[in-house]
Parts: sequence; C-alpha cells; structure tokens
Amino acid sequence: MPIFFLTLLLIFIDQISKFFVVSFLKDTPPLVIIENFLNFFYLENRGAAFGIFQGNMILFSIITILVLGFLIIFLIKNYRKSSIVLKTSIALIIGGAVGNFIDRIRLNYVVDFISFKIFGRDFAVFNFADCFIVIGTFLLMLMLIFHENPPLKKVDENK
Repeated sequence: MPIFFLTLLLIFIDQISKFFVVSFLKDTPPLVIIENFLNFFYLENRGAAFGIFQGNMILFSIITILVLGFLIIFLIKNYRKSSIVLKTSIALIIGGAVGNFIDRIRLNYVVDFISFKIFGRDFAVFNFADCFIVIGTFLLMLMLIFHENPPLKKVDENK
C-alpha cells in the first residue's frame, strides 16, 4: 500500500520539522526567510486551527479520533476502487491529523512555526501538518465537485 507509506512520510516530515523548530527556534528571535513576507518562529498552539477554541484538549482528541477512524475505515473498504487523487487526499489529511495529534498527546499543544505576512497583515501561524490537511481537503473538495457523476434522469412532466 503506497498510500500507507505516503502517510508515514508526511507524519515524519511534520514531526522532524517540529523537532528542528523546537531545537533551534525556541526562545530565539524569528528566523526571517523573506523580509516582510515569511518568517519561522516557535509558537505553542493550544487551540484548534488558527488558535481557536483554546484549551479544549478532550474535544480535539475525540474529534480527531472519530475523523481518523472514519477516513481509515473508508480508505480500507474502498482502496481498490478509489482513484489515486482520493487516496492521496485522504493520506494528506490523515498524515496531517496524526502529526498534530502526536503533539497534542505528547505536549498538550501543537508546535506551529510558519508565519506569513500577506498584504502587510500577519496570517495565522501554522505547520506542515496544517498544510497537509488543507491541501488534502482542497483535493478532496475538487474531486467531489469535478468527479464525473452519472447524469440525473429528467423527469417527464407529462406523466
């Protein structure tokens, strides 16, 4: 199952990036990658996406376990008949969710470090796991929107 290995690779990328962030950026000034656009710095996110719902660890854990369970069961049941795009999108979502879940269980927060300024305004600080989840969700939405579905039968109004 190549998708299984992709998921493991994504989890590894997320966790190793966070290891380096903690090792080299914790308690230091931001690392400027592109002036006034992209910085890396250490941040402890105790909430959900973009820091909302601070301190709801039990709720996040329950939701994460339910979503992961659903996606894994769906993938196992439909593996052979699923497209590579569907498998990849699910692998991205699972890899990102597990990466952040590892942080929540191990640290009680998620390590975030990527910071953008867009049009002079700070965008939310995030990590690779967040990127994987967003990209996977976007792919899944595109697939659902543009996937060929059987045409709807026209209803004969004269009957």
